Amino acid sequence: MTARPGTRDPHLVSGHSHRQRQIAEVLVRQGFGYLLEALGFEHLRSVERGLRGLEPRDAVPAPAERLRLALEELGPTFIKIGQLASTRPDLLSPEYRLELVKLQDAAPHLPAQVVRDTIESELGGSVQSAFGSFDPEPLAAASIGQAHAATLPDGTEVVVKVRRPRVVEEVEQDLEILKNLAARAHRRWKPASRLDLVGLADELAQSLRAELDYLHEGRNAERIAASFADDPDAQIPKVFWETTTSRVITLERIRGMKITDVAALDAAGIDRRELAQRATRVMAKMVFEDGFFHADPHPGNYFIQPGGRIALIDFGMVGTLSDRTRDQLGRLLVALVRHDSERVARALLTLGTSTGPVDLPRLSDDLEQVLSQYWDKSLRDMALGTVSGELMDVARRHGLTLPRDLALLIKALIEEEGVAAEVDPDYRIIEGLAPYASRHLAAQLSPAALAQRMERVGLDLAELSVDLPAELHRVLDRLSAGDLEIHLRPSELEPLMARTERLGNRVVASILAAAAIDGLAHFVAAGWGRRPRGRTPKLPAVLRSGGAPASRASETRANRRRRRR
Repeated sequence: MTARPGTRDPHLVSGHSHRQRQIAEVLVRQGFGYLLEALGFEHLRSVERGLRGLEPRDAVPAPAERLRLALEELGPTFIKIGQLASTRPDLLSPEYRLELVKLQDAAPHLPAQVVRDTIESELGGSVQSAFGSFDPEPLAAASIGQAHAATLPDGTEVVVKVRRPRVVEEVEQDLEILKNLAARAHRRWKPASRLDLVGLADELAQSLRAELDYLHEGRNAERIAASFADDPDAQIPKVFWETTTSRVITLERIRGMKITDVAALDAAGIDRRELAQRATRVMAKMVFEDGFFHADPHPGNYFIQPGGRIALIDFGMVGTLSDRTRDQLGRLLVALVRHDSERVARALLTLGTSTGPVDLPRLSDDLEQVLSQYWDKSLRDMALGTVSGELMDVARRHGLTLPRDLALLIKALIEEEGVAAEVDPDYRIIEGLAPYASRHLAAQLSPAALAQRMERVGLDLAELSVDLPAELHRVLDRLSAGDLEIHLRPSELEPLMARTERLGNRVVASILAAAAIDGLAHFVAAGWGRRPRGRTPKLPAVLRSGGAPASRASETRANRRRRRR
């Protein structure tokens, strides 16, 4: 098999300057020469002049296609960049995302002797001593590694993944170059400063390094397996740590039907609607209960057992959600179901980050235009991929970007929706997720959740009591020194203001929760079981209000912020 363009002999690479020249050549050849100055490649203008005559004159592909071709030509690191970028509706328009989804992470097979040498070097013994059998022909080959079928000495079927030699060195070199290019572009190119390319480069590096380390993948698989240990609906492959290192991982081999093989599912008598619901339940558990989820649920990573049990494989890409993020995500989903644009706007502001001020009323108005399309539609008529794409387009116009794990979650849910649609075209994942989001929010009113929230309030109060005097002293010191023209950058006060805002939210929520619990206690004590026949007791006011005091308090804070601006 011949290597695709961009596959490089590591022995021919002579440092950053050689690789930078390669990048410049590909950019020029694909029509992105105008980026050379923004990336600090002015010294490579000769490349542009030398290649100018080679640019195609007829049937020039669209920019999105040319970007995909450039990334493919630049090799593994850049292919991964494109794949990750295709999951970011908050960064790229639909035409670019659709094109980058086509990027294939395929590579030529490693020679059998290279695989054997790697395994023996890592495990400290021969392949024959570690495995009962080992198939030298790979099951699959990608840019980072390739997978082989094997058995353990006791006959257990396994899959052995072996990392390619020198791939870490190549990726690290590209990541260092990318970080430098992002820093230059941030200083020279206005769109780059709005997108926070430096932060995105750091996120990319974190994702790629995690995929390069098979010990990390093994820990991910084990963590998810522990969560589903007693769940009859899900199976996670076992990790065999005796034959696992950072460069080699041995996993239980999973067999079953492909989740998109509808004919096989029907022949096995599997209820496809129930299967789609089960897949949603598995994802919802990872998101709302565990806060740790499989971030790459494409059809190839699903196998269906004869009884309809779902098996998941490949845990190189995972996402983690904090309690606060899950709370806001639940609020966002509930607000979407209720078509409440103002609450959607507030949830997006809390979940996202921005390099500048965001006009909340305008953001809410723009979201209202999107949600108004769905006013007369049920959840069954709302495709998560379509709705989230439209919402992210609005967020992008307002300068909002999402943290890496939240962007991964949106990508994972859209992939999950695509899988479910192939299993049952009438099923909508948003319909299946809504009850889990509602239950998650309801759980926040439990006594245990209230106690935890009050504990966080105490921590925030303690931090605020330390930080606020320091900020005031800094202002007073400048005043006493005669520096009457004080320049305070918003970024310096953002952590302090965020903590203050968070504290206010928690105090209000805790007061409401306490009132609700107290009201319920009085309600029960008053004799729910002894009510006269035909009469229904009234709920406490705080429960009847449906959270209106919290809403009014939030609106008051938003109005104050707008007046300050």
